[in-house]
Amino acid sequence: MTYRNPIPTVDIIIEMQDRPDRPIVLIERKHEPFGWAIPGGFVDYGESLATAAVREALEETSLTVELIEQFHAYSDPERDRRKHTISNVFIAIATGQPKAADDAKSLKLFEPWQFPTQLCFDHDQILQDYWRYRHYGIKPQP
Repeated sequence: MTYRNPIPTVDIIIEMQDRPDRPIVLIERKHEPFGWAIPGGFVDYGESLATAAVREALEETSLTVELIEQFHAYSDPERDRRKHTISNVFIAIATGQPKAADDAKSLKLFEPWQFPTQLCFDHDQILQDYWRYRHYGIKPQP
C-alpha cells in the first residue's frame, strides 16, 4: 500500500516594525505559480516549524525575523494546485532593508489596505484573516 500525506509548509507574515504603520513584506514569486505571496516554503526533514519559518524568511527576504506568534494552520487540499500542503502561518517582526532572494523575483512592502489582488495559493484568505485579527482581535476558526 502506498501512503500519500500532505506536505508541511510555513508562511511568515513579516511586520516591519521600524516603519510607520508596520507594513508587511510580500514576495513576487520567481517560479510557478506566479504572483504575489507571503514569504514561506517547505519544512525540511528534521526541522521544526519555527526553524523552517525563520530559515524561509531569511532565504526569501534577507531578513532575520523574530517570530512573535503561531497564527493559524491552513489545510484546504486545494490551497496549492501542485500538491496537498498544510501551511502553518507565523506572525513575525523584523527591522532593516528586505531584499528579494532565493525563490523571490522581487519584494515589496504593503500596507494592509493595499494588498495586491493577484495573490498565490490561499494567501488572500490568510491576509484577510490576519487583517481581521490585527484590527479586531478575532482569530480564524479551526
